[in-house]
Amino acid sequence: MAMVQALVLEKKGELAIRNIELTQEPGPGEVKIKIDTVGVCGSDVHYYTHGKIGPFVVEAPMVLGHEAAGTVVELGVGVTNLKVGDRVCMEPGVPDPNSRASRIGLYNVDPAVTFWATPPIHGCLTPYVVHPATFTFKLPDNVSFAEGAMVEPFAVGLQAATKAQIKPGDIGVVIGAGPIGIMVAIAALAGGCAEVIISDLAQEKLDVAAKYPGIRPVNITKQKLADVVDEVTDGWGADVVFEASGSPHAYDDLFRLPRPGGVVVLVGLPVDPVPFDVSLASVREIRIESVFRYAHQYPRAIAMFASGKVDLKPLIAETYPFSESVAAFDRAVEARPSDVKIQIRLD
Repeated sequence: MAMVQALVLEKKGELAIRNIELTQEPGPGEVKIKIDTVGVCGSDVHYYTHGKIGPFVVEAPMVLGHEAAGTVVELGVGVTNLKVGDRVCMEPGVPDPNSRASRIGLYNVDPAVTFWATPPIHGCLTPYVVHPATFTFKLPDNVSFAEGAMVEPFAVGLQAATKAQIKPGDIGVVIGAGPIGIMVAIAALAGGCAEVIISDLAQEKLDVAAKYPGIRPVNITKQKLADVVDEVTDGWGADVVFEASGSPHAYDDLFRLPRPGGVVVLVGLPVDPVPFDVSLASVREIRIESVFRYAHQYPRAIAMFASGKVDLKPLIAETYPFSESVAAFDRAVEARPSDVKIQIRLD
């Protein structure tokens, strides 16, 4: 342990760049990474503004940040998949490798998982971090640190697209054009959808999504989403529907959007219980899937970035230096509709 600078959430509504004691020496199977870029996530902001997310409560000072990329500077004993100087991004959730969930490949739902910047685990908004090599992934030369820090949120989109079991030519719908909704839409296109309809209340968010060919924006203050889906599919319904808003109102007509035998993937997390039309889902044999973070998606995301199939650089609204991290979070709190991703650069 050593005293190092970090962006620390002292308590609800109070952030500070200050020294805090963190692990700095890699143990067996671990690597030490010099952090270059960290993305500001909605969960980071929520801890800042509310001090908790569900059962996870900030009860002691906590370093924020979990979307990161950097350079390996030191290897622990037994590390063979990486070398000093490798440019990498890190999967922030580390499960118990011996848990039943891990053994069947569902390590993201392991109750014992430790996840950066989820109380009481410190995050990565600090110059150096120590992390398991197994959850540290080398970046190709043509993938920047900024893109590497976007792998984490894009992995959520890939998890949703994977759960949907998209077939080439499918018509998709994404409800909610926030950062994750846009990531889901891009992942659905990359996964084979011919077109993805995305809906929201904010035109600025839809304008950002519409920059990607194949994404059709729908402002639900002006059009009914169901009408657009009927128009595009000749009344048949969408093949895959992703709920990414977390709004309880999204469930009012949710199961009217997919075709018979289609799939609904639940990505957004409503704060309260929502109404659920079991009868409508049953009589149309709608398949229902849910998403919690991601598993086994990092290599796929990195490969997509490297191939040029997916370009998320246009989603980066602004990059702040580490010294202005508090300002970056205050900007994120504003929730400007045109801001998809704000990043912080430590180098």
